[in-house]
Amino acid sequence: MRIFISSVRKGLEEERDALPGLISAVGHTPVLFEDFSAQTTPSRQACLAALDSADVCIFLLGPSYGHVFPETGQSATHDEWVAAKTAGKPRWVYRKLGVTFEDTQQDFARTVEAYATGGFRDSFHNTAELMTKVVGKVKEVESDRSPLSFAPLAQPVSLHWSLDQAGVDGSVSHPLLELHVLPVGFPGYSARELEEIGTSLADRIRRAGAVKNNVALTSSSSREHAIVGISVGRPRTFDAPRHGELVEVRLHKSGQVSLRATLPRDNMGSILDRDALPQQVASLLRFNGALDLIQNERIVVAIGVSVPKMTQVDRFNPYQSRTRADLSAYARSFALQTEPDESISLAALDTGAEEVAGILSRALIKQHPSAS
Repeated sequence: MRIFISSVRKGLEEERDALPGLISAVGHTPVLFEDFSAQTTPSRQACLAALDSADVCIFLLGPSYGHVFPETGQSATHDEWVAAKTAGKPRWVYRKLGVTFEDTQQDFARTVEAYATGGFRDSFHNTAELMTKVVGKVKEVESDRSPLSFAPLAQPVSLHWSLDQAGVDGSVSHPLLELHVLPVGFPGYSARELEEIGTSLADRIRRAGAVKNNVALTSSSSREHAIVGISVGRPRTFDAPRHGELVEVRLHKSGQVSLRATLPRDNMGSILDRDALPQQVASLLRFNGALDLIQNERIVVAIGVSVPKMTQVDRFNPYQSRTRADLSAYARSFALQTEPDESISLAALDTGAEEVAGILSRALIKQHPSAS
């Protein structure tokens, strides 16, 4: 594994210097921003390039928050946390005990420690204790244990679907992929809480890194939900193949977080690709986790597709449109949505996203008339 080490040096000098040798000694490759930059003060680009090359990220929380980038108003470690979370990289967090945290670092630590999607959190007093715990975690990961757990639902859950509602362009004829995540046992938001969190929803979307700063966001709300619509770019030509794109984030009063996205498509229509669909669903799951809206340990997850008769199970080629497609499903009436009968651990929004996405995608495609 390539293991990225994220921390400031101030207050963690000894630990930061000791970890690279330890990681190498147990047969893995340490990665630090210094490997990508000659500067003592990291550039944001160097930090994110170093993180992007890693398989696992270690975050050390010491007393100092660190240098703040003007582009984001956050420290390097904070930016790396968001980037790693959005990318679905495993994160091991170790907090140093017996030191006084700066106010900004204490706020960041609360954000990290509130995280419950399968992340690993621990603490240490000194370098020797930290090294012992890191070695133990490495050995655990080497055993390749799944971060997910499943449990039958004690009673059916009620999900809010939007399959018959207009998309971001005001049309109901364009197929949209929906992904819904409902926290189990969550009592729901009060009107005040929903309004406060809804106000921050657009900022959360941008911080999660899935939407560029020049993409327009449109917010709206009601007593039952807060919605942010995301503008979709225009293709170079009308018949150019297009990847699926996120078009809406919706937070319900019940605590359910719903995402809507276009499917990959070309001039023959929208495509349910057996390989591309799990990748898209996994990306949506990780993005859902990066929004930091759900903290309950158990969740229910479901996916569905609106206007399913206008979709085909086929291969998506991003470079060339199809010249023929199976349109036999167009004349049929059928639904495409999964009905959850079990809860999943919150790791489904992070390290378990690919496994859950595969399960959901196979169940969805199996329902399509053209799948046989």
